[in-house]
Amino acid sequence: MSRRCELTGVGPMVGHHVSHSNIKSKRRFLPALAPVTLHSEALGQTFSLRITNAALRTVDYKGGLDAYLLKARDEQLSLRARKIKRLLKAKQAAA
Repeated sequence: MSRRCELTGVGPMVGHHVSHSNIKSKRRFLPALAPVTLHSEALGQTFSLRITNAALRTVDYKGGLDAYLLKARDEQLSLRARKIKRLLKAKQAAA
């Protein structure tokens, strides 16, 4: 299981841990991932995703999972999120 957000693609970053005496050693900054169940109103089902807390706030701001996925770029999305987006577009095309 990777430490990567399924909606935004945010992953671990690297930097320095700086001591009081200014000695620098490498460290990793891990994203704050949360397992979340999001509901798709167009498809009428729920999906379980691991996303960052910032992405969860963005999904709420945009108006839900459907609105977020339709505007998101495919390069950022995970394979599971891209599959949900394809299902959404197919549902819209049928309607």
